[in-house]
Amino acid sequence: QVQLVESGGGLVQAGGSLRLSCAASGGTFTLYSMAWFRQAPGKEREIVAAITWRGDTTSYIDSVKGRFTISRDNAKKTLYLQMNSLKPEDTAAYFCAAKEVGGGEYRYWGQGTQVTVSS
Repeated sequence: QVQLVESGGGLVQAGGSLRLSCAASGGTFTLYSMAWFRQAPGKEREIVAAITWRGDTTSYIDSVKGRFTISRDNAKKTLYLQMNSLKPEDTAAYFCAAKEVGGGEYRYWGQGTQVTVSS
């Protein structure tokens, strides 16, 4: 079973950048597809970006396309989210999640890291 720990959140001005990291332990990292989710106060959690176990296929919600990049380093067992041109509406708690390759649901979650974008 994999354990996930996010880092890299913080306070940034609109237009700025942040890089989130998610360190995995306790499992074979390449057995998992990975994703970043976010949840803003009063809103439902939404998936922001996803990546296959090999890292060769990624997907994004429309609102972050062209600004965010998801990637993974399987040797370091780490997932990343590079966030550029940040907007106040990107303010949320960001979570990384994992699911077994071929699995239907994300079963493993980190504790989250807060991203706050000021206008």
